[in-house]
Amino acid sequence: MKPLQALLNTIPFKVHVAVQHYHTNETFEQLADDVFSSASVIKVPILLAILKRLQTTNGNLRQVLTIADENLVEFSVLTEQQQKQATLHELLLWMTITSDNSATNACIDFLGMDAFNTYFAEIGMQHTKLQRKMMDFERQQQGFDNETTANDMKRLFQALYEGQLLDEAWTAIAFDILCRQRSHESLRRYLVDDVKVAHKTGGLDTVDHDCGIVFHKNGAYFIGVFLTGVTDNEKAKSLIGQISKIVYEEKSRVR
Repeated sequence: MKPLQALLNTIPFKVHVAVQHYHTNETFEQLADDVFSSASVIKVPILLAILKRLQTTNGNLRQVLTIADENLVEFSVLTEQQQKQATLHELLLWMTITSDNSATNACIDFLGMDAFNTYFAEIGMQHTKLQRKMMDFERQQQGFDNETTANDMKRLFQALYEGQLLDEAWTAIAFDILCRQRSHESLRRYLVDDVKVAHKTGGLDTVDHDCGIVFHKNGAYFIGVFLTGVTDNEKAKSLIGQISKIVYEEKSRVR
């Protein structure tokens, strides 16, 4: 992927990239095993851990949970509505499609932090850790951050795609949620085609991420672009979009 590498060489931020074409298993990686702050992409394994628990226990997505006051944070759909209860399905949706942090904190309480980290290790995400709730910057300053790697996210999406994590019905639910993502400023930014993408974004002041599966007509592929050391978030999102477009167009030339 010479055009991709040429672009990566010009980027002023640290770029972690993982691409995997599922029908050929062809891959491209750069700094894919480096550990970095996950921001909101940690919400994908959180989502799958909860769906796995429901599958295992014959649980109900429609069960209603009370949202503790301590879990309500700013920039949240739930907080805006002063919503104190929600179904688990609603919490998972808001957590994923708008990256709602109040919903995420309620979901973390649903299983507990230790259960999530145990699940991450069990499915091979050896460098992914959940160590703080969303918007808990005090704990972050104490050195406890949520972490992952490009390859951990690549393995997660591959296992989901291949049906290794959930049965068929629960896998369909996971993809339904991921495909309803409302943030299109990065991976989808420069894609003209109306292509289905199951993905999750994540961002903080110094990081911008987007990762997921693009269901291209010539074969589905995973793409994860994770920028760290970011000094301009809008520029970072544009760069993720440029990287995504190169990979997409390369796939479009495959016959």
